[in-house]
Amino acid sequence: MVAVISRRYGLQHIEIAEDIVSETFLQATETWEQKGMPPNPTAWLYTVAKQKTLYHFRRNEIYEKKVMPAIAAKEVTTVENDDFSFSAQQIKDSQLQMLFAICDPSIASEAQIGLALRILCGFGIDEIAEAFLSNKETINKRLFRAKEKLRTENIRMELPPEREIVNRLDNVLHIIYLLFSEGYYSQTQNQILQKDLCVEALRLGLMLTDYNSTNLPKTNALIALMCFHASRFDARQQQDDTVVLYEEQNEALWDQALINQGQHFLALSAQGDEVSSYHLEARIAYWHCIKEDTPEKWEHILQLYNELLMINYSPSVALNRTFALYKANGAKVALVEAEKLKLENNHFYFLLLGELYKDIDTQKASMNWQKAYDLAKTPTEKQGIREKMNSLEK
Repeated sequence: MVAVISRRYGLQHIEIAEDIVSETFLQATETWEQKGMPPNPTAWLYTVAKQKTLYHFRRNEIYEKKVMPAIAAKEVTTVENDDFSFSAQQIKDSQLQMLFAICDPSIASEAQIGLALRILCGFGIDEIAEAFLSNKETINKRLFRAKEKLRTENIRMELPPEREIVNRLDNVLHIIYLLFSEGYYSQTQNQILQKDLCVEALRLGLMLTDYNSTNLPKTNALIALMCFHASRFDARQQQDDTVVLYEEQNEALWDQALINQGQHFLALSAQGDEVSSYHLEARIAYWHCIKEDTPEKWEHILQLYNELLMINYSPSVALNRTFALYKANGAKVALVEAEKLKLENNHFYFLLLGELYKDIDTQKASMNWQKAYDLAKTPTEKQGIREKMNSLEK
């Protein structure tokens, strides 16, 4: 609803749109408690939100004095025939345009994720603060600055021109991937919130496939990547929030429907000439959906990491590539590469070193796992590392 109202009246009124939607839900709470839920709650919300929106702008004379001249001057993107409704197509179009608006390069990545969670995904400030391991005041300030950018940079709710959409799409895909990662690799103990973040990222990715200009191979590759990762979500954590390592996960808990969906989008991503980092990461994630350890599996994963390092180097990719090298060619070969990385502030690096040394030099294994333990940020991570250290003493 915020996206539709902002599309109709302009992003300079985004906070008014949020207030109107909040008032609508408040009225729903009060009215439905007294009179019961209406036969079509969604239609009720849309009708009340539309009435409140029209009343607000007309009451404040913004509609006649500011909005209409702006529309006439084509300063505000409007819907066809100046229509204002909450039809399914209006909502889809508005959400897509809002996604591109908040992913404008002038807005910082963290603020883009926050805006996406708030405006497109409907998360509350408390939930966003918990997702970022932050506080409400910090999140409110971040969102306020981002909304100011929308106004001062005169960012419009519209799809970029065809010639620019590929470059802008890269930023949109990046933000969706970061949003998914906030859920999948989150340090919050709220499992429902973690899963909701992943689901919303997938929803936004799938929304891009409804439009020819954004339904590109790399879009499908990112969706495949998220599907493969999300398929193991329920197997990654026990009820006490203990993280279950990949090798110890119960394959029966993997979501086969999501794996199948991932394979579908991976096949679609093969159309075209471009090989993006999402293509390579999706293929790596696909191999991780095959539980059995085989030389073929890890040789494929190692080769994919080699390609990924060529187009998108990062310390984490180099670290993961070293683990694949260990699984494919053994600990001694991997140790040579691992020692070169020197990721002194990364607890995963010392976790890997401990793993590589455990059958070669238990003292060095214990020393590296102790460093990993000291650097780990969450009790769950520390518990897992402590279990590894204890296993050396048996």
